[in-house]
Amino acid sequence: MSAPGPLERIRQTRRLLRSEGYAGISARVAGRVANRISPPGSARLPIASADLERAAEIAAAGWTLPAPLHAAPGEPLTIAWICAPPGPGSGGHTTMFRLVSALEHAGHRCIVYLQDEHGWALEQHEETIRSWWPWVNAEVRDVADGIEDAHGIFATAWETAYPVLASPARGARFYLVQDFEPFFYPAGSESLLAEATYRFGFHHVTAGRWLSERLRRDYGVPADHFDFGRDLTYALDSTVGPEQRTGVCFYSRPRTPRRAHQLAVMALDLFAKRHPEIDINIYGWDAKGLPFAAANHGVCTQEQLNAMYNRSLAGLVLSATNVSLVPHEMLAAGCIPVVNDGEQNRVVLDNEHVAYAPATPFELAAKLCEIVERPLAERQRVAEAAAASVQGTSWDDAGTTVVRIVERVVQDAARPRLLRVRAI
Repeated sequence: MSAPGPLERIRQTRRLLRSEGYAGISARVAGRVANRISPPGSARLPIASADLERAAEIAAAGWTLPAPLHAAPGEPLTIAWICAPPGPGSGGHTTMFRLVSALEHAGHRCIVYLQDEHGWALEQHEETIRSWWPWVNAEVRDVADGIEDAHGIFATAWETAYPVLASPARGARFYLVQDFEPFFYPAGSESLLAEATYRFGFHHVTAGRWLSERLRRDYGVPADHFDFGRDLTYALDSTVGPEQRTGVCFYSRPRTPRRAHQLAVMALDLFAKRHPEIDINIYGWDAKGLPFAAANHGVCTQEQLNAMYNRSLAGLVLSATNVSLVPHEMLAAGCIPVVNDGEQNRVVLDNEHVAYAPATPFELAAKLCEIVERPLAERQRVAEAAAASVQGTSWDDAGTTVVRIVERVVQDAARPRLLRVRAI
């Protein structure tokens, strides 16, 4: 969402007054002040009270979900997606919108329902979507106005799984799982609420194999996965010679604990002391108070990122949970991603050109040094091999996989229950 101006702030306040009254706004203000000056105490519930009541009824009734909609083979489907409003360049939303687009290209209709907890105008969110993901045609609605019957209804994060569970709308329930969200929080209420959503009876569609295997193994739930693809924007630039590939880059997410920002900063500090001649380029969110010299590029367009990757020998990308999209982008442009070693990264990012290192500052720094110390003659060969390793992958393949999953699950859900029992 673009930065709100004074007029939009006034409109936001009016919308919150209508929906929550003066008491609700006072509670919001008090909550923000309390979060800034003291540990959390009486916080706002992360799930709407009405959704909790409905979820309790469904659980008590044996987790019986609303009936599916019948769809004849080949009939265009209507697929609903419930998600938080996207910010510019959001990686998770980009993946979701790629899948939305794939379904649209297959002849299906998609509706995006936004779950906004802050009272911003729907039009402002839609402007962000149309600006950053112009290839998406889906209608944009407010989930507060209700979810209509659809052949498939997708939750896209744990907070959205509760309104998807509570909705009386008919339709097969899906869950787009891009990460293991209980790991986003310390052990406590939010981690437990997130984990509970994996038992709601939805069909899980996961980003990469690590998540689908974990959900099937630990929760015994149906789960299919799609493999990460390569955005064709990212590619080796033949006009950039090995002598111009001199820097390193870092994907910065200081407010996202799973991206291990502090660990990355410590590794880069050690690296910078050994190689002060190497430019360090940071993008994503600004990283303030760094102990080394670096250029902060902020949120970049895909074209700007591709240019940065093509001028970088290596890129530091850490993840304590499911691997991000960034290593795939870097490889396509001949930039070697340095990634913390771990099952969640190796299972999804199965590529011999990824430089894995144990998650310590000194070992990550050593791996960066190893890459930048390669002879000039070797740099071009390494870059070309890395780019070639992902040439056969595409987000079109991921989209095709998800289209097949959705069509299959919708058709299966619409079969008479007796026939499905007999088939077993």
